[in-house]
Amino acid sequence: MKHYFGKQLFSKVTRAQVTAMALGATLISIAALSQPVWAQATKAATPPAAAAASSSFTSTKVGFVNTQRILRDSEPAIAILKKIDDEFMKRNDELQKNINDLRNKVQKFEKDAPVMAESERSRNQRELGNLDIEVQRKQRELQEDYNRRRNEEFGMIVEKANAAIKRIAEQENFDIIIQDAITVSPRVDITDQVIQSLAKK
Repeated sequence: MKHYFGKQLFSKVTRAQVTAMALGATLISIAALSQPVWAQATKAATPPAAAAASSSFTSTKVGFVNTQRILRDSEPAIAILKKIDDEFMKRNDELQKNINDLRNKVQKFEKDAPVMAESERSRNQRELGNLDIEVQRKQRELQEDYNRRRNEEFGMIVEKANAAIKRIAEQENFDIIIQDAITVSPRVDITDQVIQSLAKK
């Protein structure tokens, strides 16, 4: 599920014309909330004591959780994104109206600029430049507010997910649970269990 808000506007004001373009900005770009945990082993000859420790490690029960999947696919995450989208819909609609209004004024200016007096053309350029700055400010504030709300809500999901992970670790006797990795065997992935646990709350 992708969520799109406000289209950022860029314009370049020159002596002859003002050009404005609206570019899409995807707001939902979720950064991983935890770092991979890795342990590397060398291929050097293993002394007896190290061999015993290695043998002990192989009996360790390890689990893996994909944090990004939880924040993307779990019922609480889906519900929260819908809730936040609804909260910001009005501001987003207003921003789109501002962008369209500026675009129309730019197009009119480009059409009329060749027959304008120098003073009138300069005045229009200043006005359009100020409008462009205002639209970019609103777009930036909307994105910052949206991200802040999303992070607040996702923080609560992470807390619930961590509690679910601890319960699963205790119930199934896991020795260690790793969050996020480059590659992992499906047989140690307990992400679905965590997602199902969150769905019951």
